[in-house]
Formats: sequence, C-alpha cells, structure tokens
Amino acid sequence: MKIAVPITKENQIDSHFGHCESYGIYTISDKNEISDIKNVQSPQGCGCKSDIASVLASDGVTVMLAGGIGGGAINVLKNSGIEVIRGCSGDATEVVKLYLSGLVEDSGSSCHQHEAHHEHGHECSHN
Repeated sequence: MKIAVPITKENQIDSHFGHCESYGIYTISDKNEISDIKNVQSPQGCGCKSDIASVLASDGVTVMLAGGIGGGAINVLKNSGIEVIRGCSGDATEVVKLYLSGLVEDSGSSCHQHEAHHEHGHECSHN
C-alpha cells in the first residue's frame, strides 16, 4: 500500500491540498510499517485541475491523508482510486503512523470556498 500526504518543507501536513510544496509518498510494508518515503513535487495551481491524482495513482497510491481539501479535488482523487481522509494536521510521518494504527478517521468536512486560502487548525479525528 502507498499513502500520499500533501506536505510543507517542514514535513507538516499542508492545511490546503492544492497549495502544498510537495507530496510525501509513504510505502507501507506487509508488516504495516513505513518501508520507504519519497517526495513528489506538487504541480502549480489547483489540485483538482492538475494531473496529480493520475500521477499518484500511477505510483500506486490508494490513500490520501489531507488537511483542507475541496470537493473537486476529492472527486478527482476518488475517480483515480484514491481514498481521501480529510482533517489531518501535524507531522506527516506521525500522522501516517497513527493511520496505520487505526487511529485516524475522516473529519467529514471539506473546504467549501475553493479560491480562498484556508488555515484550518484541524487535528485528525481519533477513535
């Protein structure tokens, strides 16, 4: 399994999917542990209009752990076979580990104003 996370230079989950510096791609081993991490540069512009979903899907990504993300980007990712977990924040590697432990749930909320800059203070929803 591979998990993608929109990240900043400091490896923090970016609060807005479409404005991130890059995507951390976490390869998960059969033992449900992180076995590899690589970065993919984010295309400029809107996440729902870029080809990032197809790039991530072709690399084997099946889950996106995101902070703020709009409905259009969610639809594009889902159409590429990528499940979206919204409302995550903090250190990307730590959030991936929490997800692998079953402690991260989708917040159920999306960014509704696509053009606005979002600075949500979301924490991942924990069980």
